[in-house]
Amino acid sequence: MAVRSLLKKVKDGRMSVEEAERVIKLGNVRKIGEFAKIDAGRDLRAGVPEVILAEGKTPEQIVRIVEKLKDRNLLISRVGEEHLKALRKKFKGFRYNKLARTIGFVRVKPEKAGRVGVITAGTSDIPVAEEAAVVAEMMGCEVKKTYDVGVAGVHRLLAPLKKMVEDGVDVIVVVAGREGTLPSIVAGLVDIPVIGVPVSSGYGFGGRGEAALKSMLQSCSFLTVVNIDNGVGAGACASLIARRAND
Repeated sequence: MAVRSLLKKVKDGRMSVEEAERVIKLGNVRKIGEFAKIDAGRDLRAGVPEVILAEGKTPEQIVRIVEKLKDRNLLISRVGEEHLKALRKKFKGFRYNKLARTIGFVRVKPEKAGRVGVITAGTSDIPVAEEAAVVAEMMGCEVKKTYDVGVAGVHRLLAPLKKMVEDGVDVIVVVAGREGTLPSIVAGLVDIPVIGVPVSSGYGFGGRGEAALKSMLQSCSFLTVVNIDNGVGAGACASLIARRAND
């Protein structure tokens, strides 16, 4: 719940001043042993739920973090099999997306925040796209998806892109590896903000996503670009745009 939303609830009489004060006070840093200081107030302050990168953390550390944030919406990204096993033993009711490798704990239903379109150039780009979609849904957005419509058969793009525009998406996330051309094409066809996500789904020279990143940064179309494989960042930025468009 962002600060603006909190203040609106107080103004409309849907939340008391005391309850709002309690929510704000809960938005603090929570220390967990000597290995983590969790930003429990991010959702209130920045409108984005706390995101924990599981990669590089032990299953025990992830479990302790989840225990400390029982009252908050929380997304865990880059979840491995051992993390998943440990969490399944301890908790119920979370949402696991196998393709995105994410686990979401939704304790407070997010307010509706507009529509986000998610497009991939190829099937290999879907895991990063799903990561973006999961974040957008956790932030209250309706997500419209179309996958595998890249430039090797660019005619596949036209019908689903037209449908997204007709559905009133506020922003489009376009995920592409290889030469990373698709985001520029989409951005040149619509009057909607486009976020390009380069993906390390290619091979050979530039196959770790560098070629796609450089191509997107050099786009002639007006395009915003996030880092390689950064589905979380793309989904969060897209949702903030969609939320502002629907305030």
